[in-house]
Amino acid sequence: MQLTMKDKIGYGLGDTACGFVWQATMFLLAYFYTDVFGLSAGVMGTLFLISRVLDAVTDPLMGLVVDRTRTRYGQFRPYLLWGAIPFGIVCVLTFYTPDFSAQGKIIYASITYILLTLVYTFVNVPYCAMPGVITADPKERHALQSWRFFLAAAGSLAISGIALPLVNIIGKGNEQVGYFGAMCVLGICGVILLFVCFFTTKERYTFDVQPGASVKKDLKLLMGNSQWRIMCAFKMMATGSNVVRGGATLYFVKYVMDHPELATQFLLYGSLATMFGSLCSSRLLGRFDRVTSFKWIIVIYSLISLTIFFIPANNIALIFALNILFLFVFNTTTPLQWLMASDVVDYEESRSGRRLDGLVFSTYLFSLKIGLAIGGALVGWILAFSSYSASNAVQPDNVLTTIKILFCIVPVVLYAGMFTLLSFYKLSSKRVEEISQQLQRQRAAQHATQPADAAAAVN
Repeated sequence: MQLTMKDKIGYGLGDTACGFVWQATMFLLAYFYTDVFGLSAGVMGTLFLISRVLDAVTDPLMGLVVDRTRTRYGQFRPYLLWGAIPFGIVCVLTFYTPDFSAQGKIIYASITYILLTLVYTFVNVPYCAMPGVITADPKERHALQSWRFFLAAAGSLAISGIALPLVNIIGKGNEQVGYFGAMCVLGICGVILLFVCFFTTKERYTFDVQPGASVKKDLKLLMGNSQWRIMCAFKMMATGSNVVRGGATLYFVKYVMDHPELATQFLLYGSLATMFGSLCSSRLLGRFDRVTSFKWIIVIYSLISLTIFFIPANNIALIFALNILFLFVFNTTTPLQWLMASDVVDYEESRSGRRLDGLVFSTYLFSLKIGLAIGGALVGWILAFSSYSASNAVQPDNVLTTIKILFCIVPVVLYAGMFTLLSFYKLSSKRVEEISQQLQRQRAAQHATQPADAAAAVN
């Protein structure tokens, strides 16, 4: 069945809302914590890492809960309804700067950041698992994910093109007031968009809670799934590379390029490239094998990143152009990353008969958050190691070089790891299509036997 534009846009708007948190965390939070809130770079990096310890429990737990949820609204959609308002409130509180002591600020930042990750888990795990019940067609899922990330990039666009100007307009020179006010606006918008996603999406496929289910059995099945292990390691590296690059972006523009006034334009143009890269994904890559095309794209954007490292900092136009090209190329593969999770769900069902949408996507998100934590920690620790200080209007040469390495070189090391993992990933486009057809035949056969079984029971 072909999806309508209402299906695609309605679903994608949910990630526009989630993008407010994701992009704010990736692009703004490191800078906010060190230069506005008042945390040291080392404390900030440690906070990012320690807060993820809870995710080791909460993400898989949320997946197990979702796999066992059945309501009149469906299996996944209710969490958008229940989590929308807490989502907006916690997002706002994270960017509030209280008049506390240094110790009090560390405690406040720890509590609000952990709450942010928890509410994000509550909403995002079921949201990400929804494509499997919206459509069973791998090609339609690719199109759905393309629109999802096109609209998710709109969340990024709001952060890069609206958030910083709002900070200036609302704060009038006071960044603490400005960041809080800007996130109030974006938090309200996020709540509304989650409600829109809830009302415009439809779960077309329903699966009964499978008998004999147990937490231990489900986890053991996934541990024995080689493609699941590769998927998790891959997402960890992909997210870590993205967060390191994203976390270094404002530092790169402010200190290396020495044009802090261009930060908004740099993020804005990058967000536009991200949007259209995601939107073009199914059109550009849908006709090729997904694994092979992914490997070639990794090579291309790795070369672009290395080129940026060697461009003189005063060549602003060329840096802008290469950054736009990098983000366009990089984000043609973002929908493919999320298709990996849907493919692993189908693969697990074909090999064991167990359908574990919630658990697969929750562990996928856990891997994402580990990547987020490691990436954020690396930014903080490496800056601290280079003796970065926010009080220095002009940074010494060793700090400038460190920022360039964070922005250009460290991500490429992780890209090499991603390329290597794909060499062991066997869920090619052809294999995924074969699995999809096999599962549809099995479900049709089961459906055909149900009326006969019911009639026999009556007789």
